[in-house]
Amino acid sequence: MVNSGIACQETSMPTASLPPPAPIQQLHHYAYRARDAEETRQFYEDILGLPLYHIIQSDFVPSTGEYCPYTHFFFRLQDGSFIAFFDLGDDQAAEPSPNTPKWVNHISFRVNTVEELEATKARLQAHGVEVLGVTDHHIFKSIYFFDPNGIRLELTAQLADEFQMLTESRTAHARLAEWNARKEQWRRERAAGQATAPLKPQQNDRPEVAARAQG
Repeated sequence: MVNSGIACQETSMPTASLPPPAPIQQLHHYAYRARDAEETRQFYEDILGLPLYHIIQSDFVPSTGEYCPYTHFFFRLQDGSFIAFFDLGDDQAAEPSPNTPKWVNHISFRVNTVEELEATKARLQAHGVEVLGVTDHHIFKSIYFFDPNGIRLELTAQLADEFQMLTESRTAHARLAEWNARKEQWRRERAAGQATAPLKPQQNDRPEVAARAQG
């Protein structure tokens, strides 16, 4: 069950009679707060090459009805999905989460080849953007950087083919179930004062990173 932080309303409809979930085809858009629309446009359109595609402006929020004037603008990816932003007209960027490392929350975009990845890295650096990588994740390679709003972005070139990814998927539920069981045990130990450090995963898929960090 997903814990949204909001108490769920009870429903009289039995679970068995619910319709199946609609097939989710692809990402439509991811939206984030922008400090300045033009600064953001220059980064995404002029540097990354994502065309500005759509703008919505209003004084009131359609979903909540609250008064909050905004300009909502969208950049289109090759697959027809979008990354979008809200400029609230106050020159304020979104505040980073105080309890989450800066590398955790990020958006990853895919390019076709490692050569394109390296070319984009050079282009970003020529525009004064600090870039980490190329980082080898075995099934893909990536570079990392921040946009003008403090959003961590990743560009990825896939290495693994569809067969390898399908093979990986066959163990995903079992591995997550093992993690969940260990986390339940860790919670009991923490409640009893026997565990203070965060839980570590049951296996290390990237031993070379640990060796490099410790060496």
